Parts: sequence; structure tokens; C-alpha cells
Amino acid sequence: MIRLPAEWAAQSAVMLVWPTPEGPRAHTLAAVEAELCALAAAVTRYQPLLIVAADDLHAAHITVLLRRTGEHTDRLRIATAPSDDIWCRDYGPLTVIEPDSGQARLIDFRFNGWGGKYPAAHDDRLTTALQGAGVFGNAPCHHSTLVLEGGALETDGHGTLLATERSIVDEARNPGKSREDMEFELRRLLGLRRFLWLGNGQIAGDDTDGHIDTLARFSDPHTVVYQGCDDPEDEHYEPLQAMARELRKFHDIDGQPYRLLALPLPPAIHDDDGRRLPATYANFLIINGAVLAPVYDVDTDEEALTQLAKAFPGRAIEPVPCRELIADNGSLHCVTMQFPRVITVEEPR
Repeated sequence: MIRLPAEWAAQSAVMLVWPTPEGPRAHTLAAVEAELCALAAAVTRYQPLLIVAADDLHAAHITVLLRRTGEHTDRLRIATAPSDDIWCRDYGPLTVIEPDSGQARLIDFRFNGWGGKYPAAHDDRLTTALQGAGVFGNAPCHHSTLVLEGGALETDGHGTLLATERSIVDEARNPGKSREDMEFELRRLLGLRRFLWLGNGQIAGDDTDGHIDTLARFSDPHTVVYQGCDDPEDEHYEPLQAMARELRKFHDIDGQPYRLLALPLPPAIHDDDGRRLPATYANFLIINGAVLAPVYDVDTDEEALTQLAKAFPGRAIEPVPCRELIADNGSLHCVTMQFPRVITVEEPR
């Protein structure tokens, strides 16, 4: 059976899609670019980075910015394709491994802006544009008609899916499809066999309908790191406590309860209009030899880094500032997509 690798599997590259002056965050572009430069520097300390620019002029601008960081620009790859927004976790391709040959196949799911909330036509076509430019080498790509976002899926690499049901079984994404229908498609397309569905958990300000990468993540096949909340006065207390109770009922591939590690909840961060922003420490990114951790310049940052170090012994824990990113409803994991080592990420033809 085909296999969807866990995020900790060896990687060839990470992808970012860079914002443009014409995009949704034009008013905070410089601040967002500063955080993306820090993220790019962290990635290229360990492995190659693919950046998608809008056009050649935009690519030249990005190159200048990144050279100022003094990091490993020799590990930088830049491709060009139009996009609507930067959240490539949700519209970038997923990679599955064929069981006999060990060869990789890309799966390009449809993307409709999280159920029609935002424009998404360019994002939906981005994988096709990159494949046509030869960015993924000779890897074949299956273009599915199913609407599915990468941030909605969490796997242990052994066929287990951890997900919130409402972010996958949704009339605004796949009308008429039941949970059983979606499980059938996930088995067929991604090789998933065990389904751990969460009915609780939500981060204020998140507009993805509760993507799992804001809530709970595997750090190995037997451990789940999740976003906790210990303050009964916080609006997150009841939903996150209910989610923790659900997690305690789940069992790993050996039939044992998961080892659970709670992350502290960042204090409330609001925008200028008073809206609470979706700050979560569960939105980390695993790369070769390291875990990149979102931080928000708040008191709980250090405790979060300590908990992640417990979850990932032997990996460096690299903090990456994400306070500007959450103003647009996403964080570090949302803005990235990793490719396993069996995919060769190349300069476009």
C-alpha cells in the first residue's frame, strides 16, 4: 500500500510562497518579509529551500532580501508562479511513496480557499505550474478532484490519520461526502488506514475550521504534542480540555495510549481592531535535524521550546518569530510545505 510519510522523514527541501505588494498583506509586507527571512535562514541552515515568487522581478527582490541574512543562499531554489496567498501548506502537493519501487508520487488536491472563504484560483493551480516547470523532476503527479488541505492532516508515517472531522468532512469543501466517503478516498489516495477523529479543539482567530496543525501533532509514532490551556478564564479552556480528553482515549499503532505532551497557550494577542489572533505553538515544522518553533515574543515562548525539546530529543529546537504571520490567521507550519528526500526539487527549466 502507498504510504504518506511522517513529517520527520528525511527531506529534500521545504517550500515557501512569498507575499507580493499586491497581495492581502501589502500593509504589513516589510514586517512579514522579515519573519519569512528568519524562517528561510533557519531552513537553509539544514537543507534546501524552494521559494515561489510571482515573477522574475519579484524573485530578484527576494534574492536581495535573503542575501542580507548571510545564510546558506547556495541552498536556495526560486521558481515563479502566480498565487493568491502564502499558505502553501494547504495547497502545496502531498507526497506518497509507492510500496514496491520506493518511488514518489505527488498528490495535488483541489483547494477552494477553506470552503470558499477566500480567492484561491491561482493557489489551486500552483502545483500544476511548478510541475510543468520541472521543479519536481520526473515525479508523477495525480491531480485529485477532492478538496483537501495539508494542514488538516497529521500522520505518524504508519497509516494513522489524526484530524478534526469538521475540517475534512465539510459540505463547503466536498458536498455530499460523508466521513465514510472521505475515509475511503484517504485510504485510496494516501494509504491511510487508522482514523483518529477529533470533535473538539479550536484556536480563536483560526479560519480553517480547526486544522489539526494548530492543535495536535505527532512527534513520533507514540507521542502527541498538543496545544493545552490551563486557565479556566480563557475562552480556549473548555474546547482544548475536551480535546485533551479525546486524545487520552486514542491508542498508537501498538495499541498503547499515546504519550501526551501539552504545550502552554500563548497569552491573548490582539490586532488593532481587538480581534484575538491564532497564536499556537502546535504549528511547528519538523525538518532535517531540527524543529522550527513559532514564537510570539511572549512569556510562554521559553516553556514551549522546553516542551518541544522533550518531544524531539536529538533535534535542535529553533525559534522563529511569527507574530506578524498570525495577524493573517496562520503561523509557521501553515506557510511551509516539506518534500521527502525521494522528491528532487530542482531549479525550474
